[in-house]
Amino acid sequence: MGKFYLDGEAELFVPLKYISIPKKFTFIDLFSGIGGFRIPLEELGGKCLGYSEIDSGCLQVYQKNFISYLNQDELNLGNVITLSQLPFKIDLIVGGVPCQPWSIAGKIKGFDDPRGKLWFDVIRIVQENQPKGFIFENVKGLTEPRHQKSFELILKSFQNAGYTVKTQILNSYDFGLSQDRDRVFIVGIQEQLERNKPFQFPEPIGAEPKLYQFIEGIKPQYIEKKKFDPEILFNGKIPISRGRFQRNDELNDFFTFADIRDGHTTIHSWDLIKTSEREKFICQVILKNRRKKKYGLKDGNPLSLEVLGELIPNLKFEEIESLVQKKIIRSIEGKGYDFVNSKISTGINGVSKVYLPHSDVIATLTATGTKDFIAKKSIACQEPREYKKTFIREIYRKRKFKPLSAQDYARLQGFPDWFVMAEDENMAKQQFGNAVSVPVVYYLAKELLKVIL
Repeated sequence: MGKFYLDGEAELFVPLKYISIPKKFTFIDLFSGIGGFRIPLEELGGKCLGYSEIDSGCLQVYQKNFISYLNQDELNLGNVITLSQLPFKIDLIVGGVPCQPWSIAGKIKGFDDPRGKLWFDVIRIVQENQPKGFIFENVKGLTEPRHQKSFELILKSFQNAGYTVKTQILNSYDFGLSQDRDRVFIVGIQEQLERNKPFQFPEPIGAEPKLYQFIEGIKPQYIEKKKFDPEILFNGKIPISRGRFQRNDELNDFFTFADIRDGHTTIHSWDLIKTSEREKFICQVILKNRRKKKYGLKDGNPLSLEVLGELIPNLKFEEIESLVQKKIIRSIEGKGYDFVNSKISTGINGVSKVYLPHSDVIATLTATGTKDFIAKKSIACQEPREYKKTFIREIYRKRKFKPLSAQDYARLQGFPDWFVMAEDENMAKQQFGNAVSVPVVYYLAKELLKVIL
């Protein structure tokens, strides 16, 4: 098994290739994608007897990496819809069941989406083949209240098939990757096996990785972060939207490009375009008032010239027109004025976020792509008021930031450097964005095998 150590502490999983490991168990790889489940299972001593994938691009990459003259008789199981009883006994069934029906990106249609109904095929395959155990992965959204009945039906169906079923949301960061990726894992164990030795999900390995360790061309960046009173950073009101990796007494490790939010690391278009202090003030007034319900029911509403006149002393129409000419705000016929950049997802000038190299994590990688970038260097500025100015001057203006490459995606998902990815860069990113994080499966399967073998 491949290993390396981070900061002299945690042992991280690093897949090797062409190593001889005695085969301890068998498995089939459903919705195999490009092999995120297969890599760690083979290193744990698993022998794959068959795989199922209908995407031709993923299938090509999968076969290039895992099928050779040594195992050319391994079964391509085709579409799970037509799969039933296997011609062999199996110890483990794994798969990343399509997540689009349960995610925001997939319009959250659940079982109304044909891909959502694939869960019933998975349940049927498990029921007919009775493996000792199974592991299925999906987006966290499957566990949310709006899908509660569907989630409970899936779990109950597995239980009716004779399995003890346990679920837990695991984050890729906790298993050595600099990616904030929450996924729900559904683990099933034949009831008689689980009674003998109860299964426990793996604990975080305590690696504390940094982003620069995974990104091509970025040198190690060490920053000793200064502590602040939250009153200074947030003016006494800490946003409830702050995530796990945002500490309330430290400056953020990333900068968000958005005109419709505010914060000590939020870059607005009026920070990037030459504007007067008066124009900046007008923009801030629009920002602070556009979400108020008295101006509309949406989460962001155009403000009429009359409303703006009430909010901004001595406002002149020419001042509004100047901001329109600078393409900071726009006129919406019959409604009023709003920002040109009025969606978080679009960012500003094609940039949504820029992460500093010493950041703990980057946001979840997705198949639909990202407008997130990595700064090529960190900034040592420790004063809140100067932090944003320093970033704009030293990183943004000098273009000292880079997009994520397919190789960056691969490493942030825990794929080894020997892995042969798709030749098309965008296709490779899409495939890695859809994949399961390799080390998470490794540590999870390691615990499961203690019970079923």
